[in-house]
Amino acid sequence: MTTAPEQRPLKLGILSFAHLHGAGYAGLLAGRPDIELRVADEDAQRGKRIADTNRIPFVSSYAELLDWGPDGVVICSENAGHRVLTEQAAAAGAHVLCEKPLATSLADGKAMIAACEAAGVRLMTAFPVRFSLPIARLERLAREGQLGRIHGIAGTNPGTMPGGWFVDPDLAGGGAVMDHTVHVADLMRWILGCEAVEVYAQTNRILYPDLPVETAGNIAVTFADGTVATIDCSWSRPKSFTTWGGVTLELVGDDGVATADAFAQTLTSYHDGPGRSGGQDVAQVPWGSNADAGMVAEFIAAIREDRAPSPDGWDGYRATEIAFAAYQSVETGQPVRLPLEA
Repeated sequence: MTTAPEQRPLKLGILSFAHLHGAGYAGLLAGRPDIELRVADEDAQRGKRIADTNRIPFVSSYAELLDWGPDGVVICSENAGHRVLTEQAAAAGAHVLCEKPLATSLADGKAMIAACEAAGVRLMTAFPVRFSLPIARLERLAREGQLGRIHGIAGTNPGTMPGGWFVDPDLAGGGAVMDHTVHVADLMRWILGCEAVEVYAQTNRILYPDLPVETAGNIAVTFADGTVATIDCSWSRPKSFTTWGGVTLELVGDDGVATADAFAQTLTSYHDGPGRSGGQDVAQVPWGSNADAGMVAEFIAAIREDRAPSPDGWDGYRATEIAFAAYQSVETGQPVRLPLEA
C-alpha cells in the first residue's frame, strides 16, 4: 500500500491591510499547518499590529515579501493600488487574490488580467458572498430550474459609511456605487449565467452631503436574457448597526420566488448588564457559514490543483464594468449600453 506524498505548506503573503478585510484574512490563514504566511504593509504601525496579534512574520516592504517567493498573495491595498501590486506579484510568479473592486479603471483591470496571463499565474477576485451558504443555495435553485425562467432580481447591499480612503475618489475610484455595487452585480451574473447589456443609475448625497463621493444609489441592470435587476448600494446603515453591511437577493421566476440574506445566519444578543457602552448593547453573533473562509479555501485549492479560481479576474472586471456604467449613466442621465470601451 502506498501513501500520497505529503504536500509542502503553501507560502502565502498579504500585501497591505488598508482594506478592513485584510485583518480577517490574516486571522483565517494564521496558524494553519498547510500555510506559511508572511505579511507586508507600507503602514508599518498598522501592519505590525495585525501581524503581532496573529503571530505572523511582518516585513515593511512589498519587494521583500515578493523576494521570499510566495506561491500566492492576497492584495488588500487601497483600490487604486491594485494594478501595481498585481503586476509586481505576477512578475514574481505569485498567484493573486485581489480585494474588490478589481480596479479603479477598466484599463487597469484589463492590464491586471493580462499581466497574470502573461506570467502564467491565476487571478482571483475577492467576492466572498458567493461562498455564503444561503446565497449558494439560491444559485443552486436557479441553476436547477426550480424557479423556472427568472424575470427579475432585486438585490441590496446597504452598509455603514466606511470613511477613510473609501471616501477619497482618487484612492477608492468612487463612493457607494464603487464600494457596494460589485458584490451584488457579481452574484447576478453568476446566477443568471449571462452578461449585463444595459445599466441605468441614480445617486445622491442625502446622507453625508459634505463628502466628495456619492453615498447612496439605485441601479437598474438589464441582462442579455431579458432579466431586469435592481441594486441598492447605499451607505445607509447607521454607525450603531449590528453588522457593517448586508447582502440580500430576491429572484422572481415563472415557477416561484426565492429570497436569500447572506448576513441572516446570526443570533441577536441584547446586553443591558455591567459594562454596557451606554443604553442597551445589541450585537449579532454569527453561527453559520464563514464566506471569507470559503473564498480563501477556493484560492488555496486553485493553486494546489493548478486550475482557474472562481470567481476569476474576468468576473471582477465584468462586475466593475457595471459600476463604471452606472457612473456614466448618472453623468448623462441616460441608460448606458455594455460592454464599455476600456
